[in-house]
Amino acid sequence: MDEKTRQNLIDAGCDEMFINKYDRCCDKASCEKLLSEHRKELLDDIHKKEKNIDCLDYLVYMMKKQK
Repeated sequence: MDEKTRQNLIDAGCDEMFINKYDRCCDKASCEKLLSEHRKELLDDIHKKEKNIDCLDYLVYMMKKQK
């Protein structure tokens, strides 16, 4: 794997285990599937954090409403 690809994976939040797995991909379709799965995991994390923020926003709203 070239250094640019490796750095891009690191910048995308991939750990060493994922990078090694990606490096062992035998074909383009397998690599694309692996990247797609990682993307889905990242997006799921974002949605969980958005829900956390919504809960905090609601709590602040309720506190202000009680005043």
